[in-house]
Order: sequence, then structure tokens, then C-alpha cells
Amino acid sequence: MLINPFRHLRPVLFLLLPVLGGAALTGCGNGEANTPTKDDQPLELPVVRLVAHDTVLTREYVAEIQAERNVELRARVKGYIEKIFVDEGHVVKKGQPLFQISAAEYRTKLARLHAALSNAVAQARVAALQLDRVKMLTAKNVITASELDVARAQLNAAEANVAQARSAQSNAALMLSYTLVRAPFDGVVNRELLKVGSLVDDGTLLTTVSDASEVFAYFNVSEADYLEFIKTRAQDSARSTNMVRLVLADGSLYSPPGKIETVESEFESNTGAIAFRARFGNPKRILKHGATGKVRLANTVSDAVLVPQKAVFEQQDKYYVYVLNKQGIVHQQSFLPKSRLAAYYVVKSGLKPGEQVVCEGIQDLRDGTHIAGRAVTLKSVAAND
Repeated sequence: MLINPFRHLRPVLFLLLPVLGGAALTGCGNGEANTPTKDDQPLELPVVRLVAHDTVLTREYVAEIQAERNVELRARVKGYIEKIFVDEGHVVKKGQPLFQISAAEYRTKLARLHAALSNAVAQARVAALQLDRVKMLTAKNVITASELDVARAQLNAAEANVAQARSAQSNAALMLSYTLVRAPFDGVVNRELLKVGSLVDDGTLLTTVSDASEVFAYFNVSEADYLEFIKTRAQDSARSTNMVRLVLADGSLYSPPGKIETVESEFESNTGAIAFRARFGNPKRILKHGATGKVRLANTVSDAVLVPQKAVFEQQDKYYVYVLNKQGIVHQQSFLPKSRLAAYYVVKSGLKPGEQVVCEGIQDLRDGTHIAGRAVTLKSVAAND
């Protein structure tokens, strides 16, 4: 009698078949398999429409600040410093004593030369009296005319000695005056390099004095920026295009504004730049000689086309943007910038007004990508930086 080894599995198989069949029917009837996903929807990105309008371009240039007057005080005579009247950093007035150099030697020399001058004057007086006597004797034919010529020559020599002695005395008095070093103008005394008792020679640097009631800011401008400045000034003569602002080392904006006074007459051959000089008032003495900052210069550019900096990417030293066409397709477009500002590029060529440029998400785009553009303004793009 044969026994079927699978006789006990039949009920299980019969039970599984309806379940599997139901599952198959359920899977075939699922409508979600043909529904489009979110990945099929076009990516929505902000785009800005380029426009041309007159724009004030602001550029910053590194500037060196110098006091209106800053001079070195050097010794004019040799000697020891006997006294220092003013401490470092103090405000001084014109003519105020600063240093006293030992003067005894120069006083003695002046006294000796004063005596020599008195002697020369006396000798000249004697020669004059002698000439008068010779003239009288010559008129009476007591002595010859040659004696008169000798007397005149002696008087001339005596008068020359007087002039020489007077010059030597004046020079000695001048050297004596140099022993007292005075402030050349109203200002501030800077570091005193020598102390009391130090030996100084003619030309030894003692200190510097600065008058920073007004300061100069020197900065270099490229040839292109210089031409832009000249054109702006010629086109907008009614507005003060010479006004500039100064940004201090901590990033704060200095007040009051300054004014460009002079421009050098030639460009530097090495850098191709030309130097400007602007004057700034310094009523609170905030600005010091030797400080640094940035001069902010504004020029007006007519019909400028601006592109947000965040919309631009570089490849092999070329500048590109993604331009959106009417069909919602983006493509790469190269352009040549004229200049670069804080948040924008000024277009020189390659882009024109009316084109729409993608502002964000450009790192995920490829040429030919289909997107949904969301219009934004240039001002809103800059505000989000």
C-alpha cells in the first residue's frame, strides 16, 4: 500500500492560493504606480530681469592718512640737552619752547664776537677821522694826493672789517637761538627720541610735531576708474562729484565727508594707477598721522546693467550666468564684466536688458534644465546677502 508523503500539505496549499491571488490582484490594481512624483515637477528658482539705468557705483580704495603738517624737529647745533619743556603727546602753540640745548659755549662766542665788532667799529671811526685830516692837508698842498688815496683805502678796509665782524656776530646770535628748540606751528608733540643729558649733533632728530586739524588721504586709482571719475564730473557738474567718504580701520564710516583736491599729473609705470589726494576735516582729532583707511569714491554710470554676484560663476577665467528663456529652459551665457561692486557686477558685454538671470541654486543647474522662474528684484537679492 503506497502512502502519499504530501497528503498533509494539501490543505495548506489550498489555503495559500487564495491569499496570493488576492495579493496579486491588489498589486495590479494599485493606481499610485502611474502617478507623477514631485521629482517630475520643474524646480522653482528666483530669477531677475536685467534692466539698464543710471547707477551710482561706489568703490573703495586703500588710503594712507597724513596730517596736513607733520615735520621733524632736528638739532641745529651741537650740545647736551639741558631741559625738555613738553611731554610727549601734548598740544603746543607756535613758538612754544620744546628743548633747551646747552648754550654757554654759544653765549661766550657771541660775547667775543660782539667785542670784536665794537673794535672794528672803533677802527673804522679812526680811519674816517684820518681820511678827513688827509683831505684837509691835501687841499693845502701839505701832502701829496697819493696820501689821500691811502687814507681812503684804509677806511674801506676798516669798514669791511666792520661788516665781517657784524656778520660773525649775527651768525653767533643765530647759533645761540638754535639752542632753544621751539614749536614751528600749533600741533601735537610726538615721541621724544632723546632724554635730558643726551648729546646731540647738528641734524640729530629730536621729535616730530603734527598739525592734524585737517588731514590728507592719499589713494591710488586705476586708469579706467580715473576716466570714469573724469566723465562723471564733466557730465554732472551741478552735483559735487569731488565729495568722498572715509571708512576707518574698524569698518566705521568717518564723518564729516572729505573732498578730492588734487590728482597727480602722471600714472605710475609699474601699477598703471594715478594718485588722488582728498582733504578731511578733523575737528575731534580722531584721525592721526600715519593711520590707514579706505576712501569710498562714488561715480555715476549711465545705462549700467547690473548682475547679482550670487548669480555668477567662473570657469577657466570666464564669467557665466544661467539665462532663462520663454520656454522655461536655462542655458549658460558668458559675459564680460566692466567692474565689480559689493553685491553686483557691472556688465560690459555679453548680456542685455530684458534677459532673465537665475539668482540662486545655480550649483545644481545644467545647461538645458527646465525650471519654473520666480521673479525677484535686484534690491531684494542684495538684501538677502
